Amino acid sequence: MADCIRVPLLLLLMCISLSVHPIRGENNFVAKAAVKADNPQNPAGGPGPAVVNPGAAERNLGAGASLPRRRSAGWKLAEEAVCREDLTRLCPKHSWNNNLALLECLQDRKEETEIAAECNHLLWNYKLNLTTDSKFESVAVEVCKTTISQIKECAAEELGKGYLVSCLVDHRGNISDYQCNQYITKMTSIVFSDFRLICGFMDKCRDDINALRCGSISTGEKDVHSQGEVIACLEKGLVREAEEQPGAHAIKEDCKKSIMRVAELSSDDFHLDRYLYFACREDRERFCENTLAGEGRVYKCLFNHKFEEAMSERCREALTTRQKLIAQDYKVSYSLAKACKSDLRKYHCAADANVPRAREARLSYLLLCLESAVHRGRVVSGECQGEMMDYRRMLMEDFSLSPEIVLHCRSEIEGHCSGLHRKGRTLHCLMRVGRGDMGAIEPNCQRALQNLMQEADPGADYRIDRALNEACESVIQTACKHIRNGDPMILSCLMEHLYTEKMVEECEHRLLELQYFIARDWKLDPILYKKCQGDAARLCHTHGWNETSEMMPPGTIFSCLYRHAYRSVEQGRRLSRDCKVEVQRILHQRALDVKLDPELQRVCMTDLGKWCSEKTDAGQELECLQDHLEDLMSDCRDVVGNLTELESEDIQIEALLMRACEPVIQAYCHEVADNQIDTGDLMDCLVQNKHQKEMNEKCAVGVTHFQLIQIKDFRFSYKFKTACKEDVLKLCPNIKKKVDVVICLSTTVRNDTLQDAKEHRVSVKCRKQLRVEEVEMSEDIRLEPELYDSCKQDINRLCQNVAFGNAQVIECLKENKRELTQRCHQRIFKLQEVEMVDPELDYQLMRVCKHMIRRFCTESEGKNVLQCLKQNKNSELMDPKCKQMITKRQITQNTDYRLNPVLRKACKADIPKFCQTILNRATADTELEGQVISCLKLKYADQRLSPDCEDQIRVILQESALDYRLDPQLQLHCTQEISRLCPEEAAAQEQTGQVEECLKVNLLKIKQEGCKKEVLNMLKESKADIFVDPVLHTACALDIKHQCAAIPPGKGRQMSCLMEALQDKRIRLQPECKKRLQDRIDMWSYAAKVAPAEGFSDLAMQVMTSPSKNYILTVIGAGVALLFLMGLLCGRFTKRVTQELKDR
Repeated sequence: MADCIRVPLLLLLMCISLSVHPIRGENNFVAKAAVKADNPQNPAGGPGPAVVNPGAAERNLGAGASLPRRRSAGWKLAEEAVCREDLTRLCPKHSWNNNLALLECLQDRKEETEIAAECNHLLWNYKLNLTTDSKFESVAVEVCKTTISQIKECAAEELGKGYLVSCLVDHRGNISDYQCNQYITKMTSIVFSDFRLICGFMDKCRDDINALRCGSISTGEKDVHSQGEVIACLEKGLVREAEEQPGAHAIKEDCKKSIMRVAELSSDDFHLDRYLYFACREDRERFCENTLAGEGRVYKCLFNHKFEEAMSERCREALTTRQKLIAQDYKVSYSLAKACKSDLRKYHCAADANVPRAREARLSYLLLCLESAVHRGRVVSGECQGEMMDYRRMLMEDFSLSPEIVLHCRSEIEGHCSGLHRKGRTLHCLMRVGRGDMGAIEPNCQRALQNLMQEADPGADYRIDRALNEACESVIQTACKHIRNGDPMILSCLMEHLYTEKMVEECEHRLLELQYFIARDWKLDPILYKKCQGDAARLCHTHGWNETSEMMPPGTIFSCLYRHAYRSVEQGRRLSRDCKVEVQRILHQRALDVKLDPELQRVCMTDLGKWCSEKTDAGQELECLQDHLEDLMSDCRDVVGNLTELESEDIQIEALLMRACEPVIQAYCHEVADNQIDTGDLMDCLVQNKHQKEMNEKCAVGVTHFQLIQIKDFRFSYKFKTACKEDVLKLCPNIKKKVDVVICLSTTVRNDTLQDAKEHRVSVKCRKQLRVEEVEMSEDIRLEPELYDSCKQDINRLCQNVAFGNAQVIECLKENKRELTQRCHQRIFKLQEVEMVDPELDYQLMRVCKHMIRRFCTESEGKNVLQCLKQNKNSELMDPKCKQMITKRQITQNTDYRLNPVLRKACKADIPKFCQTILNRATADTELEGQVISCLKLKYADQRLSPDCEDQIRVILQESALDYRLDPQLQLHCTQEISRLCPEEAAAQEQTGQVEECLKVNLLKIKQEGCKKEVLNMLKESKADIFVDPVLHTACALDIKHQCAAIPPGKGRQMSCLMEALQDKRIRLQPECKKRLQDRIDMWSYAAKVAPAEGFSDLAMQVMTSPSKNYILTVIGAGVALLFLMGLLCGRFTKRVTQELKDR
């Protein structure tokens, strides 16, 4: 063995022995080798004639290869006594005269057959002599003459040392000459049948063989097959050492190199790996029967079927061992090394000074290096990319091929993922553990999984992940069939259909498990990397695809990109358009699951467990964090706040919300949605159309939730933030909540308006957006937190069946105002006060009367809308629902003068003058229940109000005369009497004064004093103006036109005119008018008896409003004149006093 200087020399025998297949005839170059042979001698070192020397070995080869007619002259194995019986029993007769044919026959025999030990030894010595005789080099020189001249390395080899054949074997992929190629490759299996035939192997690995108990190296103790097991045993020991398994033996470096070299040299033909050959012989026939041997084709075929149910366990184990060796040295894969040889050299994948030489050969390093070239847009041959694809799929299928995962994830595998070794299921189980779905994971295991994801790069082609491919096949065929098979966009398509009807549960799990790791390294999304690598290098200082930096780890690159994605032109350093589109795509995907956002999950893990442990459905976790924004830890609050702020600008990030709102978007917001540069317009559109018939519950809930989140911070409303940021900083510093900011700015606007400021402190653009925000907040009580908190108890008690939104809860509280708690009542009163001053903030009114406002009030200012609607309330074109809403607002206004801005302004001097006692009794923020307005009504009857106030009270009297509900005091005191005396009139859909007339007619039947007093007040008021008595006015309308046309209304003038006409026998009034007037006279007479004048002013008023006013005034005047005359005529009745008495 001294002549064997290096391992490749083992192939000397390969080359010599692999001349031509002996059974199929001999070639001339083998015959020439036979001419060089000497006469046969006994084989040396064997028993008797079995011993041969090297020269004999050469002659034996020649004899074995000579023509049939010359074979008798040579030494034949079949003629040796120790082998004759076994050879004739095991090998066909036509091979008995051909030594090489016999060797091939014996090597491929079945395992259950036995060969005598002496014959085994004879065969081994025969092959050993073939490997150590340098004379056979001359055969190679002659047969491969042309090839040697073409391969410069081989031509330079020194002859006589056996290196030439070794060189030819190393370059056998470049040999085009058929005879030379056959000579080099055909019979290599002879050497690989016994590790001792490989030059130097035994010397280098003797100690490791013994230490690992891989079998004795003594002659005869191992048969021809078990010798292959020795190498297999060493390979397993090498794998155990790489995986750092407990008790693993440290193999010497020289032996490691020899083991890997043997694996490399056996990579083209699976026959050369004797252990695998025998372990997989039947499986090869079963799965790869039509696969030609050579160039690693059978290996690849078997690899592809490794997890088939019919694959034998022993073969699967042997294949796994070989795959693990490939993972340690890519050259063990013949097809990969050959296909990628030029690309490796081209992209300097074997010349990285920063990488230790031991790593350069690793499959992972090769994949990372070449993948980097592909991702940078460099050309890598299709054949090489195909091989890379196969081995990336191999890594994803079997976790055990990655030593780091076996080493660092051992406890996770044993604890959660045992028994799932096939088709990538263990790996996906580990990925699920890594997501946090099945418990905690060690950091080293997490890193190992992340590294594997980069090596396998499944984001580039989903088919690499077999588990995902099989789970999602049906979804891909239906939802993503328009995308080319293997396109990276398939994964994006699957993400777009996550949580839809087309998605299946198994695919959903596998997809999220993979996306969890892709999300943690921006480079694993090939489309994102392609579009953004320039921006990342420019803005985020990134390195190459397979390079990392502690200053800028992969997980932070995307955060850097999206921070630049939404910058304005003024802020500068923005992303390119293509990159921004991809960043938005990733943000849309991440919004589907909080675990797809690495930064969010990292800083919010504690808060998720504390607040959101029960929120496990899609999208609920982020919503939960937003709901508890104030309660979150500072780091988590910042991240959630930034994400929410981003959503306010581009709500399409909320993919689940966009999916739910698709019908509304298509019907009302498609133009906004199609705009790539979103500035909050889409959400505004959804809010405005939140109550359209196309709006489904999911979309409405999502839109409302976003509105509720916006009130937590004004920055969460993109348009408001953009329009008012400077105003907020100047006028409302240190205020963060949007509601408080709106109140602050609104107060400033109102004060400037009331004070007639020359220049408003709030900018025009902010005032416009402020109006939008105020209107939106009025739509849902939850958008006004203080009001909601104050009334939550009342809502649960009085409005529990009323849905939020459309201001329905607020309307419910208004209708039940008298039953509210004091705190809530005060808040509702303040809200109504604001709405009456600015009706545009009255959401229900504006919604119900939207079309009527367009019809009647297009020219009215916003603050005059309600006044306009009241004026057109009785129009035939008025919508009944709007009319009903106007009536509600009139009822509200009449409960308290403060809720009627027009009245308040008109009567600002009259109210403190005539009704101060009422104001003194009232407390702040409590309603006066119409007392002030009732007070003003009485003063109207006394004709003591100012003109402006009188005009407003007249309008109120006229309206309340038609509808008793507009008189709060009447309704308060007469509710029971109305139910008892006037139920039919009260039930009438249209109120035209029937209830008031009923009460007047039934005045004598009224039992409650308070109600009786109110009816008497009505009678008193009707004396002042006939318009206040709609029944009488309707009955006498024609007579007023004929008899009193020249008399202006008001101050009882027209009523006096009718009374005079009634007493004038020359005038014939309409029967109905006459009857009504007579009824009124009777009522007034009864009222005078029941309610006598309380003072001189009341008495004077009764006289002035009496139908017999002229008669009474005449009598009073005559009495006064009579007294005056009597005084003049009769003189003094007192005694005259003399002047003297005066002068005393």
